[in-house]
Amino acid sequence: MVPTTQPVATIRQFSGPAGILESLFEHPTGVPRAVMVFGHPHPQYGGTMHSKVVYRAAKTFLELGCAVLRFNFRGVGASEGQWDNGRGEQDDFRAAIDQAAATYPGVELWAGGFSFGAWMALSVGIADPRITTLLAIAPPVGRYDCTEAAASGKRIHFIHGAQDELIPVAELRAHYDNVSEPKTLTVIDGASHLFEGQVGEVGDAIRTIFSVHTEEES
Repeated sequence: MVPTTQPVATIRQFSGPAGILESLFEHPTGVPRAVMVFGHPHPQYGGTMHSKVVYRAAKTFLELGCAVLRFNFRGVGASEGQWDNGRGEQDDFRAAIDQAAATYPGVELWAGGFSFGAWMALSVGIADPRITTLLAIAPPVGRYDCTEAAASGKRIHFIHGAQDELIPVAELRAHYDNVSEPKTLTVIDGASHLFEGQVGEVGDAIRTIFSVHTEEES
């Protein structure tokens, strides 16, 4: 367990299947409520662990008492390796879950991500029995296979922009209708795929969703 007297951000590296992965592991005061492993947008289109939505999500979960591990997929920033069309990147996400579990044994593990990172979180998190809750922000349904979410039975939360120009909200709603309970869908009015000018509303949505999550658990 990581002892803290105030929130701490630790820049560190951990071993991935293609080499060292650059990461930022943030820890709340005391024992965390859960550990969120969070994936960033598409590596070939400028996505990094410092993308605005990723940053806002991480800070919001930290405020909610969670530890948050965000990292750069292979070939991004200081992470070693090369782009592998999503296959190796799933292995990177698994390595991040291993790192989170080793740092906080016995603490609940969550998986989340934005855009490409949401696909990674769903693909890996649904299959990993250690992951109990998932968050998919602007998931690229229709562009990647997200069908495994349909019958997972795990708690899955979706956040999407009403004016998403890459993944129309109607397409996301059609996917959502096939996902088993428990689930939630939050649509942010006027928001684009990158939530330009509305990143703060993503944080508000997370805060609302996971406050409700806490009430349901109690």
